[in-house]
Amino acid sequence: MSSEVDSQGTIEVTKEVPQHRFFGLSQNVFVFGFVSMLTDFSSELTVKILPLFLANVLGVKPSIIGFIEGLAETAATLLKWVFGWLSDRLSRRKWLAFTGYGISSLSKPFLYFVSSWPGAAALRFLDRTGKGIRSSPKDALLADSSSKHKLGRSFGYGRSMDTLGSVFSMLAAAGIVASTGAAAVVLTRPMYQKLVLMATVPALVALPLIVFFVREIAPQHGPVSTLSLSLRGFDWRFKAFLAIMVVFTLGNSSDAFLLLRAQNAGLDIAQIFLMLAMWKGVTSALGIPAGILSDRIGRGRVIRAGWIIYAGVYLGFAFANKTWQIWGLYALYGVFYAMTEGIGSALVADLVPESGKRGTAFGLYNAAIGISALPASLIAGLLWQHVNPGAPFLFGAILAVVSVIAMTVLMSLDGKVPSFSS
Repeated sequence: MSSEVDSQGTIEVTKEVPQHRFFGLSQNVFVFGFVSMLTDFSSELTVKILPLFLANVLGVKPSIIGFIEGLAETAATLLKWVFGWLSDRLSRRKWLAFTGYGISSLSKPFLYFVSSWPGAAALRFLDRTGKGIRSSPKDALLADSSSKHKLGRSFGYGRSMDTLGSVFSMLAAAGIVASTGAAAVVLTRPMYQKLVLMATVPALVALPLIVFFVREIAPQHGPVSTLSLSLRGFDWRFKAFLAIMVVFTLGNSSDAFLLLRAQNAGLDIAQIFLMLAMWKGVTSALGIPAGILSDRIGRGRVIRAGWIIYAGVYLGFAFANKTWQIWGLYALYGVFYAMTEGIGSALVADLVPESGKRGTAFGLYNAAIGISALPASLIAGLLWQHVNPGAPFLFGAILAVVSVIAMTVLMSLDGKVPSFSS
């Protein structure tokens, strides 16, 4: 047993569960890295390529694709809020994470039979339901499994392994396309069905890793409040950070539009897969260094730098019309992901140090992003369809700059707090 003094001066007792350490990481963090790698390998080959299938095979309009993506992400994120709270309420996180991974893994094989956009939307929704169930409990379990001074390293490792699975999946997809013997300009149904078959096994292999190698760590806390979107009881810095994330996310539409933009610029399917592998490779390579950097200089500084890069990338996508420009922008996009995704989660853990509130905090964090995801993708789809394909990216760049300014103001008001500024 050990104790910590929380932000209200209360002594919180934390139950320590003996875990093996691997390269300075706890057993739970290390194992979940491989679970994420296998799951993301599967997801990238199926649901992440689904927008190309919808556009190329089923002829679905960009506004409908934006609606599907936005609805799925919004539903998933609201579930992250619910199940984050539930993991606090039950003092159990492992089996909620397992259930979420199981739903996503078992839904993917049915994409083989998709023949209409409502069917694709239903399976996309089911996959995101699984993600919504698992994400907050898993993040809270990882935070509880990590020492305070290694949160950036732990979450950076998780993102690196996740994106490493993406690299392998895109290389495999490029190999399948190349095996057709011709440069495919668009995705075909037989190609997509091969990708679905390849994705099935890794997704199922990930499940036993959770069962046998992940250890439950029950959070220690007093009575958990009823399910509510209320932020009462949370630090003002956490509330301010959520507000800033809402602004940023309204301009951060689904990555489906980046895929369509790449295709518009003249990349064929094999080239798109290789480019995606490069993008994810950059993110994977930089995830751990970015996390360690945030441990040393503060999460706020690293996230703000990532958003500046994002603004530049989206501004570039607004005007890019050559394939080499798209390649370069995707490489920088990988840097943005490395500097924000895992570090944003680490910042939430910093701002909510109480173990018994972390599930709810991660749920609220994901809810703030998810509630903004649907209008973000709808706005992007409408701008693409009724203005021009560059308009969604110009809009996203502007909101990213606004978010950087807001984060700078927050850091100036909170200059003595280590989690933001030092």
